[in-house]
Amino acid sequence: MSDRYVCIHGHFYQPPRENPWLEDVELQDSAYPFHDWNERITTECYQTNAASRILNHENLIVAISNNYEKISFNFGPTLLSWLEIHRPETYQAIIDADHRSRQHFSGHGAALAQAYNHMILPLANARDKYTQVRWGIRDFESRFGRRPEGMWLPETAVDLATLEVLAEHGIRFTLLAPRQARAVRPLGEKSWQPLTDGGIDPRRAYLCRLPSGRDITIFFYDGAASQEVAFGGLLNDGENFARRLLDGLAGGPDAALSHIATDGESYGHHHRHGDMALAYCLRNLEKNPDIQLTIYGEYLEKHPPEWEVRIYENSSWSCAHGIERWRADCGCSSGRPGTHQKWRGPLREALNWLRDQLAVQFERQMQRWTADPWEARNAYIDVILDRSEHHVNRFLTELCEREPVEEEKITLLRLFEMQRHALLMFTSCGWFFDEVSGIETVQIMAYAGRAIQLAQEAGGTDLEAAFLGKLAHVPSNLKQYSHAANIYRRHVATTRLDLERVAAHHAISCEFEGNHKPQQVYSYEAVNLNYADYHAGRVRLGIGRTRVRSCITMNHGDFAFAVLHFGDHNLSAGVRAYRDEKSFTAMQNELRDAFERSDLPEVIRLIDRHFEQHNYTLWHLFKDEQRKVLDQIMQKPLEDLNRTYQQIYDNQFALLRFLNDIGAPAPRALTAPVEMVVTDRLKKLLSEGGQDLLTLRELIDEVERLSLKLDDPTLGLAAGAKIARQMNKLSKTPGNLAFLITINETIELLHRLPITIDLWQAQNTYYIICRELCPTLRNAYDRGDTTSSEWFEQFQQLGYSLNVGMI
Repeated sequence: MSDRYVCIHGHFYQPPRENPWLEDVELQDSAYPFHDWNERITTECYQTNAASRILNHENLIVAISNNYEKISFNFGPTLLSWLEIHRPETYQAIIDADHRSRQHFSGHGAALAQAYNHMILPLANARDKYTQVRWGIRDFESRFGRRPEGMWLPETAVDLATLEVLAEHGIRFTLLAPRQARAVRPLGEKSWQPLTDGGIDPRRAYLCRLPSGRDITIFFYDGAASQEVAFGGLLNDGENFARRLLDGLAGGPDAALSHIATDGESYGHHHRHGDMALAYCLRNLEKNPDIQLTIYGEYLEKHPPEWEVRIYENSSWSCAHGIERWRADCGCSSGRPGTHQKWRGPLREALNWLRDQLAVQFERQMQRWTADPWEARNAYIDVILDRSEHHVNRFLTELCEREPVEEEKITLLRLFEMQRHALLMFTSCGWFFDEVSGIETVQIMAYAGRAIQLAQEAGGTDLEAAFLGKLAHVPSNLKQYSHAANIYRRHVATTRLDLERVAAHHAISCEFEGNHKPQQVYSYEAVNLNYADYHAGRVRLGIGRTRVRSCITMNHGDFAFAVLHFGDHNLSAGVRAYRDEKSFTAMQNELRDAFERSDLPEVIRLIDRHFEQHNYTLWHLFKDEQRKVLDQIMQKPLEDLNRTYQQIYDNQFALLRFLNDIGAPAPRALTAPVEMVVTDRLKKLLSEGGQDLLTLRELIDEVERLSLKLDDPTLGLAAGAKIARQMNKLSKTPGNLAFLITINETIELLHRLPITIDLWQAQNTYYIICRELCPTLRNAYDRGDTTSSEWFEQFQQLGYSLNVGMI
């Protein structure tokens, strides 16, 4: 067998986007038609790499493969936690790929661990280094069911102290950029060979001896080939991609390794269809008898290092100045003209100060409960991975020398969460780009804001004023901000919330939805203990008492509320801490009496008096619920508009058809309403469960006859979802010839529309049916079985319609 190897590594990672108070990603309109950027990038990249297409010369899919099985990869733990909840199928495909990869690579798994939340470890203190590595390893173990052999360092930023922590925790290897190697020598020799300009030979493994006496293996990826993948267009052609990797073996040592490392998002998000280039490349390499596909753990077992290396400390793969990009105005930026990054240094200083203040409080308060507070923080990853009440209680009981009571448990959890956010506020993305008001930097300031709040709630001093004083020395490029303190006040302080704000959200959203059952409000639970509802035409008054509880820190509170809803978006709500039954009953009676007298001004005055400054409106709903309510409010005006558009459609249809027939341009004022009516009717038809092909054909005939442009991107998604549902039904009874014919007719009709249909899920289902059923049916067909011949022909036609060739 050949001793020439190829390995492709993908670093799959997204910066955390969760609202620190809600613990979930809110609606991001810039990702439309997707809910948020995590969802969009998952669809474009993480999902597609789990089922990537290989095409033949007719552009038909002839194979669907899970790329993760054949490459080395790491996923950021914070991204995996999001995938597990929001895209469980993709998440499971990644986990399964690691299990199956062990069959390909001598028992070694494809997945590597990653330092937990992408902190630049050389800039971290010793405690944070340990926690980042410990959390990264434990997160990996809980997901992949094994110990990691290697670990990805965020931005490949490295120093010897970081490598010491990796080696101490049993990590056998890591990856670095070629320019991070300072000198090399064969094992056993005394003289070092100095290197310049990334001159290390990347085709072998290197041993790095550490001051403690430990050692760790380092692989230095092929920098030129990696750059061509990321920025040079190499993913335009999978065959060229494979050929380029083979070129990396030329003239190498006997056991040469050609390997690259890039952001995993290159394969589908940064480069459309990059996943397909990767799949085609992997297939070509697998067929090549002169090389072996491998991963680092397998290669290291077969070919231990014969050379050793010294590294450049405080270096990284994405900053030519070492690690200055994350603490100085070094000149590295994303290229926005006219901007400086003088904010980076003082921002890090401000966060370092806050980290140290929080550490003092953590140590002081935790010493009442445990002899080693920082080891307790290291162990807290087990709570992050399983927040069930039983598990949290067991963790706290085992941690403490005595059983903590409820309030003490809340304080302990606040302290641990304070530290979690203190780590998250150093996520590297906050310094990577050009402006301190960018969403990534605002995100890390939001983590700081949440840590400050938790510190105060846990019994510490209020650090926000002093922190703002330090942010005032962090300059912004934008005049409207001047400095980061103003950014914090505008974009962080305004999003800060407490239990009362959650209670207000619950009270208002329930009033709009007319559902007052227990509600999960992101990371909170809200339950109405009592509720009364009063109506006067469109005007409604809701009065009640709700209990809100955090699922993270377990703190809870009871709140009284009153919501006066005038209809549409006009609403006034009062929410405040519940005092006692007597005052609540008095408030309820006064409001009810005024409302039943139809004295609405008095109702508003009473809400103001009873709730003082604790007043809320529709603006105080969290973004997803706010959009949901607005959609509900807009439903009637949109229905009115649709009726108007339908009249235009009915009255002007003949004119539009005539204009189209003679080739005359139709005024946009006529075509736009017609397109909206047809789009709305199509979406409703596609979302229904029936198979009304006659109505669908009539609609599509109208689209063609009028040459309508249907530019709503959700229409292609709706069409794809319709076909996917049909294919899922077919998979349960694949022999149903009548239904198979119906699917073919549906797809034939939909292909006539001027839209791009999302066929991804339907193609996957067809491919599975094809592999499971077609060999038997093909044999029957080849034998001349007339019973199966029509089914076989229809199924083959379905494949062509879906761009999938039969296996």
